[in-house]
Amino acid sequence: MPIASEGYPLAAAASPRVQIVETTDSTNADVIRHVVDAPDEWPHLSLLLTTDQRAGRGRLDRTWTTPPGTALALSVVVRIGAIPPASRGWIPLVAGAAMTRAVAGQVRGSGHTPRLKWPNDVLLDGYKLCGILAEVVPGHPDTVVIGSGINTRMPKADLPVETATSFEALGLVADEDALIADYLTALAEQLDALVGARGNAATAGVLAEVEALCSTIGSDVAVSLPDGEVLRGRAERIDDEGRLIVVQNSEFESAVSAGDVVHVR
Repeated sequence: MPIASEGYPLAAAASPRVQIVETTDSTNADVIRHVVDAPDEWPHLSLLLTTDQRAGRGRLDRTWTTPPGTALALSVVVRIGAIPPASRGWIPLVAGAAMTRAVAGQVRGSGHTPRLKWPNDVLLDGYKLCGILAEVVPGHPDTVVIGSGINTRMPKADLPVETATSFEALGLVADEDALIADYLTALAEQLDALVGARGNAATAGVLAEVEALCSTIGSDVAVSLPDGEVLRGRAERIDDEGRLIVVQNSEFESAVSAGDVVHVR
């Protein structure tokens, strides 16, 4: 049965558990703790959400805060035991693609264009609308919590950086319930496809789906790598493991499995 899902009937229809909290430091941290304490109470596609997250977390241990009520933070439990370990690098990309599709449903006919920036940032008209962080639950290697932060009602003056945007800053109003439901539906479809293809992203159609949505492909990029190095070149494609293939000087290929990408304008 959905829990505390009033106000989100579409999301409740797509999830076995929708829990809403008035405020929290981090939805990902909360869900990870809940899964560790009571795993059977948080099945596949269970969801926790808030519009007041006080200490959100992103890649490379970055933290951020947003004014209450201006952003939607949600974390989803996904059970990945049927996906081969070698294919699990696709999970963050699948999440990014699913959210990009969900945002597309919100802006259809408006003239605004959502795109995916590798691996899982969602851009709207080239500016960041949503960030995603996938974390394996400690002690539960077959369970991942995928957290998303979406700028919904954030006024332009409150955007944290010049490269960010929000629905409100573009004069749009998001239907949060439909957005979440569409995201969960797309996420489940792509994960099921990976399972059905035994982790082969190309056979599953996942590789083609991600590449079709990804504006990073074909762009000149600067990639900040975990070791502090910056890789510059052209993003040519995504390989079978979900890594970004960057070509330097039209000759040397590098496969990037983790890093912060900047599209060079």
